[in-house]
Amino acid sequence: MNKIRTDLAIEAHEMCSKKKAEENHLQGIDVKEYNEDGIFVTVIHVKNERGEEILGKPMGKYITIEAPQLKYSNEVYEKACIVLSEQIRMLCDISEDTKTLVVGLGNKFITPDALGPEVVSRLMVTNHIKTHMENFLDSSYSSVCALIPGVLGTTGIETTDIIKGVADKIKPELVIAVDALASRSIDRISTTIQISDSGINPGSGVENKRSGIDEESIGTKVIAIGVPTVVDAATIASDSIDMAVADDNGLSGCLSEMNKRDIIHKALTKNVGNMMVTPKDIDLVIERAAKTVANGINLALHKDLTFEDIESYVG
Repeated sequence: MNKIRTDLAIEAHEMCSKKKAEENHLQGIDVKEYNEDGIFVTVIHVKNERGEEILGKPMGKYITIEAPQLKYSNEVYEKACIVLSEQIRMLCDISEDTKTLVVGLGNKFITPDALGPEVVSRLMVTNHIKTHMENFLDSSYSSVCALIPGVLGTTGIETTDIIKGVADKIKPELVIAVDALASRSIDRISTTIQISDSGINPGSGVENKRSGIDEESIGTKVIAIGVPTVVDAATIASDSIDMAVADDNGLSGCLSEMNKRDIIHKALTKNVGNMMVTPKDIDLVIERAAKTVANGINLALHKDLTFEDIESYVG
């Protein structure tokens, strides 16, 4: 059976049955949920190899921030930025002496894949100022560098190799990699942010795996931040059928026995290949998501600045 494509740990956990999820807690997965001023936060901790096997994710912490009105509400946007900054600080120790390399993964010419480059364009980059104008910035600011490595198809170089080369040269204490993700639910495209300390495999959600970007490959701590921007078309079709036949148990059971998702996937693959779907307002989604992630990072790295300070500097 085809595996449902998702980069989100919370969705991988949701796809476990209730009984299986209860077992997971005892077999290497801890889950905590809380509401922080209207923002829903789920922390999934994959603690060992058994947890990796069950969830299909490397060991580490996966923090999901869900803000249903993020795209439309400035108040929710501000709260989401602050919550994101708090979660980043919880995953790593950041001081004024910390040098951070923020990497914007993805293709800036393809809107659903442009999140990383758009985030970098909104960062408060300070490394050159801290290096050459030591007295210009006070202790409120840490040293921040930024990199947009492009994609293998245009550079001919594995993204991991580019990041590793830059990291070896500038020697950051922390790397933050930002990328667009794949979800199994269209509802999460404009509402969800995932943060992880286990690194990232660019393109994994759309079956285009590249070398992993993690502490082992880069040589320094890596935090991955992602926002879902695409959904597998077969998943949308399958879920739509489920909703359409929800009141007809006989038909629903028949479709389940026929492995309807496999049938849908085979039909789509035969006619159009592996199709990923994105909403028609993806430009707005990327703009708001990029601002949220960028300002969450800005607040986390420049710890004494307020949200209003950040907004006045980068808008």
